[in-house]
Amino acid sequence: MEDLKKYIAEVPDFPKEGILFYDITTLMQDGEAFHLATARIVEFAKAIGAQVVVGPESRGFIFGCPVAYELGIGFVPVRKPHKLPRPTISYAYDLEYGSNELHMHADAIKKGQKVLIVDDLLATGGTIDAAIHLVEKEGGEVVGCAFLIELAELHGRDRLQGYNVLTLMTY
Repeated sequence: MEDLKKYIAEVPDFPKEGILFYDITTLMQDGEAFHLATARIVEFAKAIGAQVVVGPESRGFIFGCPVAYELGIGFVPVRKPHKLPRPTISYAYDLEYGSNELHMHADAIKKGQKVLIVDDLLATGGTIDAAIHLVEKEGGEVVGCAFLIELAELHGRDRLQGYNVLTLMTY
């Protein structure tokens, strides 16, 4: 398998001093690399029987939408407050450098539906934990979580015990 890390730009001190930011836009700008990353997530989704893809704002949209499209299944956006027009459910959580709240349309997930959650980064696990909470609150079954990058030293995977997890790159 091709090493996708060569397509990731490392940006020191962003968004604040002491943070090493892994910029995925350089991977997205390369059509072959973007296709390869998406194809690997699609293979995982097929293997776990995903029926719908959920993606947290905003980079979860970037990778989740092409996966859902390729599979011919739906995509459910999970967004920040006041971005969705119909009734929502919400969950507040902490990030590696701050806090946030995510919302999902209350009718987006059907009871028993098999859900793959796709995001660009697994860090402390706060965002993915919030997305899992929202899906399960609506009766969905999270059959997998897929990430482009995992920051292993932040132990976000510890929050995902009992879930199928795919990460394409680990730092």
